[in-house]
Amino acid sequence: MESKDILRFSRWDALFIALAVLHGVVLVKWPVSAIIAIGVWWNSNTISHNFIHRPFFRSQFLNLLFSAYLSALLGIPQALWRDRHLAHHAAVDWRLRITSRLVVETLLVLGLWAILARVNPGFFLTAYLPGYFIGLGLCALQGYYEHARGATSHYGWIYNFLLFNDGYHAEHHAHPGVHWTRLPARIAPGAQTSRWPALLRWLDENAILVALEKLVLRSRWLQRFVLRSHRRAFCALIPKLPPVRRVAIVGGGLFPRSALILRELFPGARIVIIDANARNLEIARSMVVGNIEFVNRRYVPAESSECDLMVIPLSFEGDRTAIYRRPPSRAVLVHDWIWRRRGTGKIIPAFLKRLNLVTP
Repeated sequence: MESKDILRFSRWDALFIALAVLHGVVLVKWPVSAIIAIGVWWNSNTISHNFIHRPFFRSQFLNLLFSAYLSALLGIPQALWRDRHLAHHAAVDWRLRITSRLVVETLLVLGLWAILARVNPGFFLTAYLPGYFIGLGLCALQGYYEHARGATSHYGWIYNFLLFNDGYHAEHHAHPGVHWTRLPARIAPGAQTSRWPALLRWLDENAILVALEKLVLRSRWLQRFVLRSHRRAFCALIPKLPPVRRVAIVGGGLFPRSALILRELFPGARIVIIDANARNLEIARSMVVGNIEFVNRRYVPAESSECDLMVIPLSFEGDRTAIYRRPPSRAVLVHDWIWRRRGTGKIIPAFLKRLNLVTP
């Protein structure tokens, strides 16, 4: 029987089958906690996930056999994982269903664990179980951040190469039956996106950045250090700016470094600070004086602006890529991480960030 007769949907699925076998070989050769944890997380979100939606084989027996193999490999009965995941897609409460397939896969997992515990209890307790539970924790973290603000996609090519387009999550939810190779063609305008893969998406939450900003507010020395470090970057980019008469600063409320620096550099310009947090605006109002307007609302990247200069913070919650692609004002200064170079930039080494200048 030819491979095209064995596989039900796509010859690309042969790659998943081969990688599942390779996963097992790697675990046997290097049975350490880190590999166990990464394997549980990676396989569950690639091979196992795609197998749930589109079982690879035409033969029901082969699908059951492969499901049993994944159950033993990951320590997760695939029948259980499948029911929970499909309930998630259907937006219904999951209820445990006792089926013969679930019983067999559960016994297979428990039997393997019993053998490991008997043959090598030290490995089972100090390497396998820690790696297994860390892997489950990574899966839980992945699932949470994929949906914390609704189904959210990440279009970074490295992540989607390594995880086979798993980043196209909003598209997957809109078309759960579409093969992973076709998801990039299903990008929907207005889909919720993040510049971070799900496991790093806590950076989108800005909790750490907000905590650091509050720390700066408590120290005059830190405030001077922050202003001095950022002023250098602003001054280096000023010669490249058009004449500046009106400035819009997005999210500049908590510690208004950009407003303080630009107030000094452009004393005659009118500055507007736009922040969705009214409390942050009150803090800024107490620190910045002069020709300043305070606007309590959330900035939407699609909005055009009549400003000569707009400033986007590192903690910006929105589609930063859209700002780079279509700058909303005559010049835009974007605070970004040091590795995200766009337009003309100036690095701020102490903060692992850079100030990018982009123009239409």
